[in-house]
Amino acid sequence: MDAAGRCTATAELTVTVTGYDEQPVVHPRRLALARSAAGWRVEREEGADGSPPLWDLGPVRAAAGARCLVLAVDGAPEAAELAAVGDRAVPAVEALWGTGWAGRLLLELPATGEQFTRLLADGSPGWSGMAAVTVAAPGAPRQAPADRVLVNPEAYGRLSAFGRQVVVTHEAVHVATRADTRSWTPLWLSEGAADWTGYRDSGRSARQIAPELARDVAAGRLPAALPADRDFTAGADGLAQAYELSWLACDLIARRFGTQRLVAFYRAVGESGPGADREAWLDGLFHDRLGLGLAEFTRLWLTEVRALA
Repeated sequence: MDAAGRCTATAELTVTVTGYDEQPVVHPRRLALARSAAGWRVEREEGADGSPPLWDLGPVRAAAGARCLVLAVDGAPEAAELAAVGDRAVPAVEALWGTGWAGRLLLELPATGEQFTRLLADGSPGWSGMAAVTVAAPGAPRQAPADRVLVNPEAYGRLSAFGRQVVVTHEAVHVATRADTRSWTPLWLSEGAADWTGYRDSGRSARQIAPELARDVAAGRLPAALPADRDFTAGADGLAQAYELSWLACDLIARRFGTQRLVAFYRAVGESGPGADREAWLDGLFHDRLGLGLAEFTRLWLTEVRALA
């Protein structure tokens, strides 16, 4: 405490969104305190570490759907429209991935792209082009899975109605499969399965779903292997192609072996650890679950890639 009777302290603010948070969300706070004859009072409160809570960005309003809740900062686009998109996403995901998850979505909608970036822990500018991302609640244990969707109002706003539905359904898959997804799950599989679900039954052709990849193939630029995890780094060159290549891989599994085999394969990957040799482990899973090895699957997939030309 200084001579004027002021000091600073840190505290933890815990918040629970009833019906959505499985445990309290913890926000570290820094308090500026002043002492007077009447006692202590808080002069200022601010975030102490990590990403800020949504309400630090401005007043927040809520829009409740039947299967989702949207929390939106004042100035954000129409939250009710996003709630309607979320309500369509949940049953679409349940139809493929089942009901063994919460069956609801919590979506956070800031007012600007800059606010969206601030809500992400790393604040990387590479996220600015992403329409949405699924994250764990602030303050959750490190091993806690992602359970809420942050929407970038600028990138999301540039999408068509169809594109918005694909994006939110994609993120809903990440929420629904969080118990089946592990650090060793290849990103081509987790991102590809989410995209495949979003485009499922859309009637779109492969060239419509993978336009960037189709242009690359037409120009003679072909991949040599399934996308690596690093290819999905926010802002990376070829990020769109990485997603499209992954969608094509999961589409191949679903068409050749059936949708339930895709789901079973995804869950089998999460159930077992990769050991020292990740590629050999994945090759074994391909043999056990799909009856062909990783190399043979890659050859089939490359044939599908070349067909985009």
